[in-house]
Amino acid sequence: MKRNFLFAWYQTPRGKLLQQLEAEYLQRSITVSCQQTILQIGGLGWESEFIDCSLYKNFTVLDAKSLGCDKARKIQAKAYTLPLQSNSVDMIIMPHLLEFDAFRFQTMREVERVLKPEGIVLILNFNPWSLWVRYQFLWDKKMADSWGGHFISRPRILDWLKLLNFEVIVSSEFGLDAVKSTHGKFITRSHSFTSTAYAVKAIKRRYSLIPLTPVPSLSPRLILTNSLNSPTTQINRHD
Repeated sequence: MKRNFLFAWYQTPRGKLLQQLEAEYLQRSITVSCQQTILQIGGLGWESEFIDCSLYKNFTVLDAKSLGCDKARKIQAKAYTLPLQSNSVDMIIMPHLLEFDAFRFQTMREVERVLKPEGIVLILNFNPWSLWVRYQFLWDKKMADSWGGHFISRPRILDWLKLLNFEVIVSSEFGLDAVKSTHGKFITRSHSFTSTAYAVKAIKRRYSLIPLTPVPSLSPRLILTNSLNSPTTQINRHD
């Protein structure tokens, strides 16, 4: 997993602006309580800009190279083999991880496994249709040589989450000066050429099947209707 492209991007003027927007977005999106477990897969080094590690004692950064804020609790491990129990995490943050993960499909399965039912996952990715990201990738040799990832479109992320029984509740785009969000059924699958990156917030749903019990077959019964109009009744009246 090579994330040198990401860290070099954050050093550019547009990258610094994106970092600020993402930090504000993550700060607003962390809605779990201080007692719940938050896992960030992929260290950034500036986690203190969107979370208070002294307040969130159960905040952990998992990274293969042990990257992350010094004040945060760290686990050095691979994303596709999380050393955590199933259904043990309340919220998972994945900042620009899947783009550089060669085992991203297995990583998504691991995220679904360790996340509790009704748990939240936050995914941040570059916009593959951004003209500026493409330009930076093609013309900046220092960053292009370190690029070892794959651009992932938002519709593909939505399909992966749906396949794993996640319900997407918010989808956001990071432009040059603002964050545009759509909620629930208003989320579109269209592409944007102006946004630099996007974020998806989803909830893990756990559906339980209700067994169907067979209905006992009842023997049919004859029911007399309009007995007053029957021939027998009419004969008796005539007599």
